[in-house]
This record gives sequence, C-alpha cells and structure tokens, in this order.
Amino acid sequence: MDSDEQVMGREALKGARRVVVKIGSALLTNDGRDLDEAAIGGWVDQIATLHRRGIEVVLVSSGAVAAGMVRLGWQARPSAVHELQAAAAVGQNGLTECYEGHFARHDLLTAQVLLTHDDLSNRKRYLNARSALRTLVDLRVVPVINENDTVVTDEIRFGDNDTLGALVANLLQADALVILTDQEGLFDADPRLNPEARLIAEGRADDPALAAVAGGGGALGRGGMTTKIRAASLAARSGAVTAIASGRQSDVLVRLVDGERLGTLLRPDQAPMAARKRWLAGQLQVRGTLTLDAGAVKVLRESGSSLLPVGVRAAAGQFRRGDMVLCVDEQGERVAKGLVNYGLDDAQRIIGQPSHQIEAILGFMEAPELIHRDNLVVL
Repeated sequence: MDSDEQVMGREALKGARRVVVKIGSALLTNDGRDLDEAAIGGWVDQIATLHRRGIEVVLVSSGAVAAGMVRLGWQARPSAVHELQAAAAVGQNGLTECYEGHFARHDLLTAQVLLTHDDLSNRKRYLNARSALRTLVDLRVVPVINENDTVVTDEIRFGDNDTLGALVANLLQADALVILTDQEGLFDADPRLNPEARLIAEGRADDPALAAVAGGGGALGRGGMTTKIRAASLAARSGAVTAIASGRQSDVLVRLVDGERLGTLLRPDQAPMAARKRWLAGQLQVRGTLTLDAGAVKVLRESGSSLLPVGVRAAAGQFRRGDMVLCVDEQGERVAKGLVNYGLDDAQRIIGQPSHQIEAILGFMEAPELIHRDNLVVL
C-alpha cells in the first residue's frame, strides 16, 4: 500500500503494523481491588498473538498509583503530590513484575520505560527516547511505558496516560492507538444516566462535536472520555487512528486488529505519511542549511529518497541533531527541508563522504543518512 494513500475506518486499524495500546487504571486494578492478574494475563496473551503476526506493540500502562493505593490501604486517591509519588513507588514494582511474569509465558521480554513531560519536550531527550524505544521494538521486546509518577510534579506531568499514549504514538509513528477502558466506547450521551444512549461507532478525531458528549474521569484515573478524545486528536497529527474500546471484552485487541466493529474508532483526516509531511512542511523555523549537489537534488525530487552525506556540498547554521534544516541547490534555490540526524560539527565532517565511512570519521554512526526520507519533505 502506498504510504500516502488515505485508508479510512476499520481498514486502517486492520492494516496496522505498529500499535500503541493504553490500559487504564480501573481495568488494571479491577476497580481498585489490587492488580487484576487474570485480566492482565489475558491482555498479554492478546499482545503475544499480535506479536506472532508480526505486529509491533508498545504498551502504555496506568496502574502504578492505583496499585500502590491498594497496597497502602488508601481508599481515596490523594491529592498531595508527595503522596501520589509514594503510591507510585510502591505500586510500580508490582505492576512491572506482573507484566514481566505474564510475557515470560510467551518467551517475550519486557522493558520498563518511565517518562515525564520533560523527556518529550526536550529535543535531545525526545530523540534519545525515540531511539531507545525503536531499538526495543526492533529487538522484539515489549516496552511497558508509564508516567514517572514517583518524580513527576504538577508542572511537568502529562496529566493522564491517554495523552502519554498519544505522544508515544507520535514518537514512534504508530499506525494506531488503542485505548482500553472500562466503557464500551464513546456514547452520544452518558450511558450511566441515559439508557437510550447510543455508541458512536466511528468519527473524525478532530470533530469538535465529540467533546460535547464526553464525560469526566473515574475515582482511580485522572482521565475520562474527554482525555481520550484529546488523545485521538493528538495521535491524528502523525496519522494514527484511535480505537476506544472496553478492555473487558474477550480478545478485544485481536478482534479490533482483525477489523471487527468494536468500540469507537476515531480517524485522522490524512494517512500517516501525508500527515507527517504536512507537519514538516508547516515548520517555519529552520536551524541551518545544507547545500546539495545536482545529483542529490535530482534524486530527492524524482525518487523521494533519503539525503545521504555524499550528496551534500556544504553545511551551515547552528543546528543540532533532530533540528529542522533547509536543503538548497548550488544556486540557493529551496529544494527540501527535514529533520537532520547529525549536528553541524558532525555534519561538516561527513558531508561529501559515503555513508560507510561515517563511523570511521566520527567514531559512531547515528544513521547512514543525513536526513531520512520519512523526515524530509520536498518543497
């Protein structure tokens, strides 16, 4: 399938090859009665099934604070940051051990990854997190991601793991975000109050009308349907579809990926690559310039290839790894722009050189290209 082709509705989820799965606190702790190990084992079994099909799964798991509350004997979620941090510290160990044990039954390794907002807002840490997660996925390890509640403060928290799941989907350019909750999906009215409420089977992630029918969060979590709609909108920025469904339905993950009409599916306006290219094209601030030879210009314009160091004549500016740079021809005409894999000093040392010489010149190789084609848009 062409990466720029728009895939609509359930077919987009059915064709997903990389999926971020977020599981909420109410599900994981059986509505506050400690970790529901049987349910966790069921979700792990489903993730293992997807792995055997070649689908990459990244798990965003709530539950540390809620599990810690149970172990500490607390009946109500505290509001003080230091108490939340203590609960997270107590609960995180049990949560990690539970996942590790269940994934081991399928000979799958897990990796605990704790993130704060600073990790994804600081460009260097963002790139390091992305590299580490991509490496884990390539190694067929299942990353289990949670907000680092033990050290996070109100000023730097994500606010909820729905948002974290969406940002991880952006980070990894996932095809889909699946949010498992204790509700069947998004309804046109609160089903707890209105027996006539109807499930919204499908819609646009950026539809402003959806916010009007979203409710608040539960006692254990920080989110609600409002945060899930917001997460779908965030995930759509990189072209991911979002499914909101009940984690208590049997084989829900497998059935969703098989295209079954479960829960609510919120789709982006554009396919993944088109959405990313639009984002790149809209970035106004560039940190430097790469001057390309005629051969590189021709390849970029006609083949949509990555930009290799050998085709670059000069590098200028104040850019670091991950910054946006402008690519121009030898007459100064704009050709493309994209996110560069090397900072200015390193780029100046490797321009004009074949990619297999990068490690010998720098002592390391972050990537064989200066700009990968997924991070480059021709102007």
